Amino acid sequence: MLYLVLKSLHIIAVISWFAGLFYLPRLFVYHAQTEDQLGHERFVVMERKLYRGIMTPAMIVTLVLGFWMLWLVPMWWTQGWMHAKLALVAVLVGYHHICLAHLKRFARGQNSKSHVYFRWFNEVPLLPLLGIVFLVVLKPF
Repeated sequence: MLYLVLKSLHIIAVISWFAGLFYLPRLFVYHAQTEDQLGHERFVVMERKLYRGIMTPAMIVTLVLGFWMLWLVPMWWTQGWMHAKLALVAVLVGYHHICLAHLKRFARGQNSKSHVYFRWFNEVPLLPLLGIVFLVVLKPF
């Protein structure tokens, strides 16, 4: 029963984290197109609140619950699909931190990337998401 509760909470945390991983770069798209100071300040606040208030806590909960489930089912440490999944999770954690670097550059008024860059950047988490879902469902190796 504990495992199923942890799994349910893990899925909720993953959904929350991904909502932020998809929405923050979308805010960057609009922020990169903003030319007025008031708009810039509004986006800085929105981005900071999303990152610090939703994304980072959701990532932490996702990781804690995921590793707790791994602790409960230690045989998964020996399976190749889990190694691949954890590698993709590491990619997402890296992407999360790259988002922070962009957020800080925007806050300092030093963004040098275009809205087109952020439109492409916004699509990056989709690839690890697809891989993770297929690995967890199919457990291919």
